Amino acid sequence: MQCSWKSVILLALASIAIQYTAIRTLTSKPFQLCPLPSPQNCGLGAQETDPAFERGAAGGAGCDDYPYFSINATRKLHILVLATTRSGSSFVGQLLNQHQEIFYLFEPLYHVYATLVPRQSHTRNPTDRRVTLGASRDLLRSLYGCDLYFLENYIKPTPSNHTTDKLFRRGASRALCQQPVCDAFGPGDVNVEEGDCVRKCSTLNMTLATEACHEKKHVAIKVVRVPEIGDLRALVDDPRLNIKVIQLVRDPRGILSSRIETFRDPYRLWRIWRATGRRPYNLDMNQLTVICEDFFGSVSTGLSHPQWLKGKYMLVRYEDLARNPLLKTQEIYDFLGLPMDKNVKHWIRANTRGSNEPSAKHKFGTVRDSAANAESWRLKLSYDIVESTQTVCQKVLKQLGYKAVKSVEELRNMSFSLVQDKIFVPFL
Repeated sequence: MQCSWKSVILLALASIAIQYTAIRTLTSKPFQLCPLPSPQNCGLGAQETDPAFERGAAGGAGCDDYPYFSINATRKLHILVLATTRSGSSFVGQLLNQHQEIFYLFEPLYHVYATLVPRQSHTRNPTDRRVTLGASRDLLRSLYGCDLYFLENYIKPTPSNHTTDKLFRRGASRALCQQPVCDAFGPGDVNVEEGDCVRKCSTLNMTLATEACHEKKHVAIKVVRVPEIGDLRALVDDPRLNIKVIQLVRDPRGILSSRIETFRDPYRLWRIWRATGRRPYNLDMNQLTVICEDFFGSVSTGLSHPQWLKGKYMLVRYEDLARNPLLKTQEIYDFLGLPMDKNVKHWIRANTRGSNEPSAKHKFGTVRDSAANAESWRLKLSYDIVESTQTVCQKVLKQLGYKAVKSVEELRNMSFSLVQDKIFVPFL
């Protein structure tokens, strides 16, 4: 019986690996390595090139067919928001999405995980991790080159004639709700609601989306399915890319509270604990420990200032952004080396003062009183859950400047902030 169980597991993992390998084989464009005549690549040494991509190879595409990856002459900026679910990443993503010169995508890696590991939870299986991270890096590399066709390999059902209505959160990207992608809204329609975009823009034409990406000067992507900054080193080191990483963190107690409210079925046992005061014996503590372990490992790497992250890493606490959105957003744009245009400022003013509109209650919405929301978890979590969280996440709470509470009274006293004043200077 035991051997049979192990065989099933091995077959499942082999199936995942085969799916990923097949997808890589289908689309070879993102993986070619063309010589880069840019001065930044002097001293790298000769790079081996797959014969299929050598100039003039029979039956293969040459480097001239891939002008973007031959040399990034315009130094297109590739922005990556590294976060976890319910950490405020949708808010940060919108701060970039509103910029007129940025092409923004909302969590495209959703499709990778849905395809390769459909029922993955908080697994630490090394094989699962290697397969999904490898696929994720390949997809990100393609998307930063505006190759949206490669994403079609992971969208189910497979797009027909490069059109689909299944792109995850398509309406969260302004560029996918405007011309040339969608004719339903004109240049004057600045604040298009996500639901309106999905209803009025109909199916997404990936060819037009690719065209829209090329028209923008920069590309920004939000991801919540990459555990640590170290998992991105292959991308950061890639001389074809010009990546800058904004790592967003939030008090793990706040993340847990938000997930309990939002993801009702996966966090059902946490709600039972909160309501009854009794911790269920089969509660999955990995739902909490994974957050803190990933945060601690990733932030430790970033703050150790490795040379490969020089000029490419900025740590942002959600609470700092919520308390002073205009100032922190300006700091983010200063780090990116981009001007913060008027659209961004207008969006901040319209979306950080609270709202009673239905959209404000959407589980992925961004319209809210951001300052009040930052520590609202203190009124929702029971003290015993908070105490347990503080024990599991002690190291990362201290690392990020979040104070622990020692009583119910201290927890509920909202006049006393649990966020210490702490400055995290970008590694320039």
